[in-house]
Amino acid sequence: MKKITLPLTQEEIRSLHAGEGVLLSGAILTGRDCAHKRITEFLDRGEALPFTLAGATIYYAGPCPAPEGKACGSCGPTTSARMDAFTPRLLSLGLKGMIGKGERSPKVCEAIEKYGAVYFAAIGGAGALYGNAVKKSELVAFPDLLSEAVYRFTVEDFPCVVAIDGKGGNIYKR
Repeated sequence: MKKITLPLTQEEIRSLHAGEGVLLSGAILTGRDCAHKRITEFLDRGEALPFTLAGATIYYAGPCPAPEGKACGSCGPTTSARMDAFTPRLLSLGLKGMIGKGERSPKVCEAIEKYGAVYFAAIGGAGALYGNAVKKSELVAFPDLLSEAVYRFTVEDFPCVVAIDGKGGNIYKR
C-alpha cells in the first residue's frame, strides 16, 4: 500500500495508477448530495465558500455522531454517482481528489483526466473502519444539514483504492 500525505500534489496524482492501494493521511472534507447542492448554490450566487476547494479531497460520506473518546462515529462512503452532476464544475475549481464508492459517469471520468485529479474507491460496509481512521473532526460549513454538513477530517492511514487515475485508468473499465 502506498502512503500518501494530503493535500495531493500534481506530481503525486500523476504517479497514481488505477487499482493501486493507498493509505491517505491528512485533511479531507466530507460532502454528500445536499452539501454539493449547497456548494453549487453558493457558486451560482458568486459567494465565497466557507472552505477551500483548490487542492482539496472530498469524501462522499455523512459521519455518524462520535462515541465517547472518538473523533467520529461510523462513516462509510456513499454512492459517488449521486455527485456526478456537480463534480466537473468542482474539479474545474481545483478539487483534486474524491473518495466514494461505485462508478462515475463518462463526463466525470473526462473531467478527472482534464483537470488532473483522482477518484479513490472506499469499501462500502466498512464505516467503522473509516470512522476509526478519523483522528479529528471539525464542522466547517452548513450545520443545518446535520450529518450531511461539510466536515474537515484529519485522517490517518485511511485505506482506499485508486479507482480512476488522472491518466484515464479506470478499474471499472477493465
